[in-house]
Amino acid sequence: MQSNAEVLSTLPTDDRLAGRTAVVTGSSAGIGEAVARVLASSGATVVVTAREADRASGVVRSIEAAGGTARALTVDLGGSYADLRRFAAEATDVLGGRVDVLVNNAGIYPVGPTEALADDDLDALLAVNVRAPHVLVGALAPAMAERGDGVVVNIGSWMARVGVPAMAMYPATKAAIEQLTRGWAAEYGPRGVRVVGVAPGATSTRGNADYPEAMDQLARATVAGTPVRPVDVAYAVRFLVSDEGRFVQGSSVDVDGGLVGARLG
Repeated sequence: MQSNAEVLSTLPTDDRLAGRTAVVTGSSAGIGEAVARVLASSGATVVVTAREADRASGVVRSIEAAGGTARALTVDLGGSYADLRRFAAEATDVLGGRVDVLVNNAGIYPVGPTEALADDDLDALLAVNVRAPHVLVGALAPAMAERGDGVVVNIGSWMARVGVPAMAMYPATKAAIEQLTRGWAAEYGPRGVRVVGVAPGATSTRGNADYPEAMDQLARATVAGTPVRPVDVAYAVRFLVSDEGRFVQGSSVDVDGGLVGARLG
């Protein structure tokens, strides 16, 4: 199997998303970068976001080198409500006045026993993983609904539906995102905005590089037998935001190699 980097460096191009615009939060690395690059490879104009300008710009350069179109914006998703709404307006502006796709990917995951989780970490988890998607949907989905067209994809986690020792709060934020997906689908779906989720399994990202043994153990218990690559999650996102996914609404698609649905051990 090709590595994630190998696949991203040789993505074929097509026009299934030509003319569409997309904002992908937390897209300077990992799943977010893969989503941005895959959407761009299918013709979407993508806003790549990060807290540091050089990291976002690096992904934009990779997209442009492959013939795609992207813009870089910086945002602190743990910032103020005003900062988040300002970012939404700026993204809309650089995309020519409309956002067709919002991918709420960015997330943080400080972990540890409940009694040891620092107050600042708790605040950050709620701010980045729950508050930011809520504010961005509130800022961008109404315009989609007014046009009668748009897609919101929320990146969740396999851990939203299981109990994991010393890791209660991060999965709780992802469970919240799954419920928001259902709620937003009911709220905006009748006005033409599809809201869907993707729940990755144990994924080989830079953030998980510090836990190789745990990753290998989880992967061995799956049907796939290997960790999820970020590009595999990106392929699911592309399907969901394309016309091919138009009847997927309000649900989350598991991209986990069978980790939840068919565990082998």
